Amino acid sequence: MTALDGLPLWLALLVAAFLVIGSTLTFLGALGLLRLKSFYDRLHAPTLGTSWGTAGILLASMLVYSWMQDRTILHELVIGSFVMITTPVTLMLLGRAALHRDRAEGSADVPPPIHSKTDA
Repeated sequence: MTALDGLPLWLALLVAAFLVIGSTLTFLGALGLLRLKSFYDRLHAPTLGTSWGTAGILLASMLVYSWMQDRTILHELVIGSFVMITTPVTLMLLGRAALHRDRAEGSADVPPPIHSKTDA
């Protein structure tokens, strides 16, 4: 007998749906990280998978623990907020660092800067 035995069927199905959606998105993000060819392509897949995958898993956790403890559990909102804030910032910093490196190396695959120093 576990604490989850008293979980109603409708809530168990909702939690299972959030877990499946969250874990599927996280898996797709990890798969994109492995399969995509360029660094810039690889930045997008894990970012989307991490943020929305984490949201699904955290929503499931919030529902289960709120039901089990008969009060609203909001710890997961703090975790989700940090993930939602830090993931895009990390993506932007990694993308800018890679773009700067590629331009410094003279790579033909990256666009030129919008405003070059010679224009001013």
